[in-house]
Amino acid sequence: MCAVTATVWVVSGTDTEVGKTVVTSAIAAAASVAGHRVAVIKPGQSGIASGEPSDVDVVNRLAAPVTALTLANYPDALAPLAAAEQVGASPLALGDVIESVERTAANHDVVLIEGSGGLLVPMGEGRWTVADLALALRCPTVVVARAGLGTLNHTALTLEALERRSLIGYPVIGAWPGTPELVHWRNLADLAGELVGVLPEGAGAMDPAQFRAAARSWLSPLLYGRADPQRLRTDGVTGPPPDWPGPVALL
Repeated sequence: MCAVTATVWVVSGTDTEVGKTVVTSAIAAAASVAGHRVAVIKPGQSGIASGEPSDVDVVNRLAAPVTALTLANYPDALAPLAAAEQVGASPLALGDVIESVERTAANHDVVLIEGSGGLLVPMGEGRWTVADLALALRCPTVVVARAGLGTLNHTALTLEALERRSLIGYPVIGAWPGTPELVHWRNLADLAGELVGVLPEGAGAMDPAQFRAAARSWLSPLLYGRADPQRLRTDGVTGPPPDWPGPVALL
């Protein structure tokens, strides 16, 4: 259980650019459709000098939660601690982030905290990480993973790091390809942990109304969706699975 009254989830990833923001948006949309007051918190946003929409901008467009806020913005596309040091800004303090979460949780039902990059990226003062934040709040973590090569190792390592801290991690595939290949199906079948969501590739480019209407079909009930968790690895995604090769005959 978390140390706050609302249901709090940390959303992390196996790496950068795996779909954390779109997954966060989908969970926020699903929870909102289910009748919950939802807040999304981004502790540290890097790369704002690029002029691209921030993660909170994306969440607001796709999911329109009651509250969405960023605690610190940095111009350079670096890990938040490095980005703060690069411009001489005061690094984020873990205690300040926890205080913000607790304050926000007081008048929301669900709070989603989107990390930066992977679970152990240095976020702020003292090199605290998203894993440290999840541990302080005693909250479960959504682990957003790729569908392609490399995901089995990255996902297993991330879940193991959470388990070593006595925390629970739940993997979600951030972008399932429209034309999946054998590697995608094998990864889907072999991915470690309890799979609780599979988002289609390109979901972030959908019309917001369509995104909110579809979000619950991508997520299991644990994340406020309606997808059958027993079928997410088989027929809950786009494309028919290939015929698996039979046993190799011994000569």
